[in-house]
Amino acid sequence: MLRVAIKQALVLLLLAGGAAVATHFFHPLAPAWYAVNEPPAEDEVTLQRVREEWAGEVMWLDARPTDQYEAGHIPGARLLNEQGFDNQLFELLDQLQTSDRPVVLYCGGESCQASRKIRQHLVETFPLENVWVLKGGWKAWQAAGGEIQVGGEP
Repeated sequence: MLRVAIKQALVLLLLAGGAAVATHFFHPLAPAWYAVNEPPAEDEVTLQRVREEWAGEVMWLDARPTDQYEAGHIPGARLLNEQGFDNQLFELLDQLQTSDRPVVLYCGGESCQASRKIRQHLVETFPLENVWVLKGGWKAWQAAGGEIQVGGEP
């Protein structure tokens, strides 16, 4: 009788664990398992700092694929991704050369490296010093309840 109870408990535990894992992968607001409250990396900036230090007055650059950008992006953000880097950069030349606002790049989330790659290209191409990657990316913006613009260029 004790063996049957242990087997039933193990089956229930496995089912509950499976349901938890499935919920994590399919729930749209599931937190990342690897995300912890670590301080920003050297090239990162938090949304809080953007709002407090610069009052949101930054040049937003979206490093996600075009279809994700068009589905929703930070208001005023310009598209600059790996797929169209040269053409998109050409369209941004004047702004990048004349603006004194900080540049903040973002991509899909905490583990996304696209914004870091674009940042590296920008820093190598221009003498820009104030170029940052948004910690948490697009997911951090959404989690903070940020306004969303749908469609193409602002």
